[in-house]
Amino acid sequence: MPPPAEINVIRRLAVSALLFGLLAQPCLGQTTREPEREQLLNGLRLLIWSQPNSPELLVKLRLHSGAAFDLAGKSGQMALLGDLLFPDAATVDYFTDELGGKLDVSVNYDSVTITMVGKASELEQVISVLRNAILSTQFTPEVVTRIRDARLKALKALTVSPAVVADRAIAVRLFDEFPYGRHAGGTPEDLARVDRADLMLAHERFFGSNNATLAIVGGVTKARAFRTVRQLLGPWRKSDKLVPATFTQPKSPDPRTLIVNVPGPTAEVRLAVRGLARAHADFLTSLVMARLAQHRWQSIAAELANQPVFVRSDAYVLPGAVVMGAAVSTEKAADALANARKVIESLISTPATVGELDRAKAEIVNETVTMASKIEAVPDPWLDADTYRLSAVQDQPSLLRAVSPADIQRVATRVFKDVSIASVVAGESAQLKAALQGRIPFEVLGEIAAPTPSPKPPAKPASSANPR
Repeated sequence: MPPPAEINVIRRLAVSALLFGLLAQPCLGQTTREPEREQLLNGLRLLIWSQPNSPELLVKLRLHSGAAFDLAGKSGQMALLGDLLFPDAATVDYFTDELGGKLDVSVNYDSVTITMVGKASELEQVISVLRNAILSTQFTPEVVTRIRDARLKALKALTVSPAVVADRAIAVRLFDEFPYGRHAGGTPEDLARVDRADLMLAHERFFGSNNATLAIVGGVTKARAFRTVRQLLGPWRKSDKLVPATFTQPKSPDPRTLIVNVPGPTAEVRLAVRGLARAHADFLTSLVMARLAQHRWQSIAAELANQPVFVRSDAYVLPGAVVMGAAVSTEKAADALANARKVIESLISTPATVGELDRAKAEIVNETVTMASKIEAVPDPWLDADTYRLSAVQDQPSLLRAVSPADIQRVATRVFKDVSIASVVAGESAQLKAALQGRIPFEVLGEIAAPTPSPKPPAKPASSANPR
């Protein structure tokens, strides 16, 4: 039997080989074949992946404007508009029951995406349903009220966990009134203020044919797909002027830790700084950096060994955020915050080892492979290229393999150096105040800080009597 030292070497070599294998494998389910491209006279861009003899059909429409354009105080406006596209349950039932597929509308800060999965033989019917949703959206007062009430009911019934509270609080802490500080799905208070005129205006401004890309994947020929789309979506009117994503930048966040009172056995810790935009050349490096930060945070903080923990790089059309989060016991909240800041400092000062970097890359590639393994993900890189104005569809595995320790340090310096870090802890406020007192400056949400007493003015000297 080999001595223990040799066994350890063999194990390290085996792990390195496994990591290299993960990094080297192509993304399954993600076709490298370029789509056939067309563009209608109204500006609608068309991407077609013809798969002869396939009975399946995927139609994916991406509108390149999202919840970032919700009006102030009316978060959830674009999400509600997405609900209005298919207001009748019968339409959804048609896709699930008759076509054996699905119909879904997803809204994020940057886009509205309609996903329709069905049968290739029903292409014309599927595009007809899409046409009715976009060109004949129902804005009657009755429909608007019914759909808004349904979304309000769903939001009020949603159980808001301490983790969700912490996520929303850190977004507001970092971005304030900037659109990324608002919840893309809306809040009950904001949705109640969204009226029919708001929805009609948003539809007119952002739902133009020249602000959209349509992807078709499945057993249809290019000629059939182009003919169907031109006939049914050719009358779709283009927008007179596309609205750019330009907003007033938020101020630097308050450096004090915000305590949010939430009942529960643990505390949710969050730290965040402004990150990179999705189109930034270092976006993929920021993903690796975030995963490396997560591993380092877990390695230096024993309290995170068996608790949910993450570090993520959220990138949008405009610069997003790098967010660190964990669930810890209340008495360990201050330690978790302090250790997170140590990790941030280490990313700038201490280069990643080969093992650290390979592990972070391998995990991200594996997640990318999993997400790309379904037919619905085939068009996403090309749709993202249009949404984020990328010069080309990225070969993510190759770009990830090329990330070096110097790249990590460079991006960490850009993101973390000399910036104000927003931090939030959600939990029992009385216990958290005691845990943070004297260690970390904080404020409590909803509590008015005691005013600093003003110095008393000096007493006036007594005036001498002036006898008459």
